Amino acid sequence: MVTVVRRRPVIGVMGPGRATRVQLRSAMALGEGIARNGWVLLTGGRAAGVMDAVNRGAKRVPGSLTIGVLPTASTRVSRFVDVAIVTDMGNARNNVNVLSSDVVVACGPGGLGTISEVALALKARKPVILLGGDPLEEKMFTKLGGGLVRSARTPQAVVDMIRRHLNRRKA
Repeated sequence: MVTVVRRRPVIGVMGPGRATRVQLRSAMALGEGIARNGWVLLTGGRAAGVMDAVNRGAKRVPGSLTIGVLPTASTRVSRFVDVAIVTDMGNARNNVNVLSSDVVVACGPGGLGTISEVALALKARKPVILLGGDPLEEKMFTKLGGGLVRSARTPQAVVDMIRRHLNRRKA
């Protein structure tokens, strides 16, 4: 007899290593929401900014699973990352982050790394949710990605959008 185990959805959250207090609070709430739904959280894994905050939020939930895809072996890993994957690929690791995610969330206005991850996600036809994005970024990414791009103002709205996307995918 074969037992079929459904893979847990992987939600990639990308964002700046230097984040504002508002971005950090949003990231923590988002991480907690992702974990409460039983989804796996994937980030850049660093002990900085959005990456650290979203992992911290997820670890508030018992049984949560966080994965950090790191650019180099010398990168300081967030203490809230359960599984650290060292790629030694520098910024090329952004492609690993995107391709390993079922949904990509960009938390806050992005630096070049976050912008590259969103662009790679759109190129790979992955759904992207912009949380608290800059209106210019939203306009640009919506123009490039069309229906793949959604915008949200709150972490709860992001979680609701992810849930709807995953439910449509199951149907």
